[in-house]
Amino acid sequence: MSDHRTSCFTTDPTKANTRVIFALWLVHFTGDLYASFVSPLLPVFADVFALSLTQVGFLAGINRFLMFIVQPIAGYFADPYRTRLFLLGGPILSFIFIPLVGVAPSFMLLILFVCLGSIGQSMFHPPVAGMIASYAGRHFSFCMSIFNAGGTLAFGVGPILITALVAAYGPRGTLLSMLIGLPLLAILFKIVPMPQGEGLAARGFIGSLKEALGSAWKSIVLLWTVMVLRAFVSQVFITFFPMLYARDGYSLVSIGVVTSLFTLAGAISGMVAGSLADRTRYRPIFILSHLLTAPALLLSLYLRDGWIYPCAFLSGFFSLATLPLGVSLAQQLAPRGRSMVSSLMMGLSLGIGGVLSPVIGSLADVFSLQTVLAWLPLVPLLTVLVSMRLPEKAEPLSASHPSNPEAP
Repeated sequence: MSDHRTSCFTTDPTKANTRVIFALWLVHFTGDLYASFVSPLLPVFADVFALSLTQVGFLAGINRFLMFIVQPIAGYFADPYRTRLFLLGGPILSFIFIPLVGVAPSFMLLILFVCLGSIGQSMFHPPVAGMIASYAGRHFSFCMSIFNAGGTLAFGVGPILITALVAAYGPRGTLLSMLIGLPLLAILFKIVPMPQGEGLAARGFIGSLKEALGSAWKSIVLLWTVMVLRAFVSQVFITFFPMLYARDGYSLVSIGVVTSLFTLAGAISGMVAGSLADRTRYRPIFILSHLLTAPALLLSLYLRDGWIYPCAFLSGFFSLATLPLGVSLAQQLAPRGRSMVSSLMMGLSLGIGGVLSPVIGSLADVFSLQTVLAWLPLVPLLTVLVSMRLPEKAEPLSASHPSNPEAP
């Protein structure tokens, strides 16, 4: 390894290494940019292949399952290898196969392309998220929110980009998005550091999980429950509100803007919440954000015309605010296995929330989409009750040193 690359690991343990944090942010942004293309195109897939809402929910569910649920397994296999294969191979899979969805000749091949692109998402998330703590210094929650904002920003920009391409060139316009990945890949190969690993893989998957959670497992399970319910709300919004608006006559570009506003608002609120969490307690932020999510969802469901845009922003602002907090709190509760707990909070929770989409789709086929979505605001009210029992953060991570990623 060259001296130039090695120097990027050397940092004052109380200060954030901005070069490395930016590199990890860019990996997150690049991979998630392509992942964001699937949801806003669901109405297009439904028209092209004459899909039912159940099939739409299945496509969204398998997408989220492979993007998120298998992340702990991907993190386990990535742990023993000090290689950038997982960090960079994942985004490469995404920007090759996701653009092919526009030329899929059948529903089965569409599922295949989505699956391969989604697997790429699972590959890079655990090791990248686990590296944040080693380079964040005393600003851990804020750096985690910055990292999270990379993915959220991608999910905000991506829907506008892909819907504009499809609106201009038809479904085949998705192929043009491949041109974005090439220059981004060149930058990533230049600046992304080597992962350090946490030495858990030698204990086997179950042993690694036990070692990672330690005595904090009860608190981790409680936090994970909140994160699953939070993810369920956001995934239902991203999957089925575009379908609802499409049926009401809104254009594909308008739907892309709604999806983007939802996720961009989450990027903003995540950074605000992360900054506040470094200065105060976690629990009040969880409670307030989830409490305000319920009325925001109701407004998105019943207001129309130009109101759909500010309502989408408010829904995303409140429902996505606690994503980086869940990851950073879990890492502080279980610092021995940061990659593993990150994949549980950011991957497995999002995946479990996402794979429930087929259930919502099946219910919507029976009772109507509007009727089913009217019950959605009850979920964040439930998370308010669970959040009241959440633990608070442990000792600050400012004492962590990059050369020892196992240090609490």
